[in-house]
Amino acid sequence: MHVHILGICGTFMGGVAAIARAAGFRVTGSDRNVYPPMSTQLEALGIQVTEGFEAVQLDPAPDVVVVGNVMTRGQPVVEALLEKRIPYLSGPEWLARDVLKDRWVLAVAGTHGKTTTASLLAWILEHAGLNPGFLIGGVPANFGLSARLGTAPFFVIEADEYDTAFFDKRAKFVHYRPRTAILNNLEFDHADIYPDVASIQRQFHHLVRTIPGSGRIIWNAADPLLAQTLQMGCWTPLEGFARSPHPQALWTGQGNADYSRFEVFEGGKARGTVEWSLIGAHNMENALAAIGAARHAGVEVARSIEALAGFKGIARRMQLRGEVRGVKVYDDFAHHPTAITTTIDGLRKRIGAARLIAVLEPRSHTMRMGVHQQTLAPSLAGADQVWLYAPPDLGWDISSVAGALGSRGHVRGDIEALARELAAAARAGDHVLVMSNGGFGGLHGKLLSALGATA
Repeated sequence: MHVHILGICGTFMGGVAAIARAAGFRVTGSDRNVYPPMSTQLEALGIQVTEGFEAVQLDPAPDVVVVGNVMTRGQPVVEALLEKRIPYLSGPEWLARDVLKDRWVLAVAGTHGKTTTASLLAWILEHAGLNPGFLIGGVPANFGLSARLGTAPFFVIEADEYDTAFFDKRAKFVHYRPRTAILNNLEFDHADIYPDVASIQRQFHHLVRTIPGSGRIIWNAADPLLAQTLQMGCWTPLEGFARSPHPQALWTGQGNADYSRFEVFEGGKARGTVEWSLIGAHNMENALAAIGAARHAGVEVARSIEALAGFKGIARRMQLRGEVRGVKVYDDFAHHPTAITTTIDGLRKRIGAARLIAVLEPRSHTMRMGVHQQTLAPSLAGADQVWLYAPPDLGWDISSVAGALGSRGHVRGDIEALARELAAAARAGDHVLVMSNGGFGGLHGKLLSALGATA
């Protein structure tokens, strides 16, 4: 069967392509701005990729077209698809129909922490010898790839609440029908899709409605919006987790200053100690959720703790990109005020009194719409210096955030100039934390080069 994927170079759709190829389908696709690393990954899999969205790519017609959520009405290939009545599905729908229907799906949902928690869970199952399939919105270093078919029954998926396709405005995760689900947290996000937090809660409750009574929901018991969502109706056993004792939390932890070491408690009883490469209380919570979900899949807690000690991290999650002149430059995906706060706090606890320079690109739709402009300055308050990039199409004046930070806040509208000024301002012993959910115009490399040039 020939599967053609529109929007194939996104992280999710590229993962779908890799899984489809491994499952024995003939796979082709198309996208705009086809460039490495995704283009080279797809080429290595033997997947032909067409540049652009012209209608000619559907001649001859494939057996089915998988439509990514970047596709819109009016694009030539979409109009031709509809006119020719070629069978089409969304990415989540195709995945559910052709891969997940016979698998034990472990879905990881939440506003924050999905990629890390899904990666931890997949690694625990791998360490236990279960060879899980997975589709994750990042690249866990233990695997070196974001998607794998694996062997039955287990499949770990990062369950995103973003909308599915131009013809299906439900959240992606309603298609996955998990047996085990992690609900990490719930906040307002995706302002381009959802008008308010209540609409997001409804989507999460749609997910809850699909989980069988023999399944399990591992949820953040300290999150009030999740508690409200579950009160809308729940038919599945619950296991709560929290970073400190909580009446509804089965899983809790107690860590050292930066949480690079923490003890795991189940029902108040100590079960073992995790010593690992990650930092931050939020990552301890992610680990507790993964331990609970893995236990539902049959992995003993001690085995999970052993696996976590060997977890190597994830690309773009507090990833050290380089050190020049004693200045360390990190790359992190944080782009929501809550994630920014926890990321800065985690690094601060590790580096102590050393100078922390935060650099932020306001790139997400929600950030560009100005939804977070009142909470952004407080989220950056833990840094000693803050540099904000102001892209030309930002819909609000970010200088107000810099103003709220006083002399610590700086705004620049040019990435080359930003790299030069950061390099001039940085000194040995500094930690520069670059945060964006995109490539930030290659700032990390430009900064490291500029630091080298001023050595």
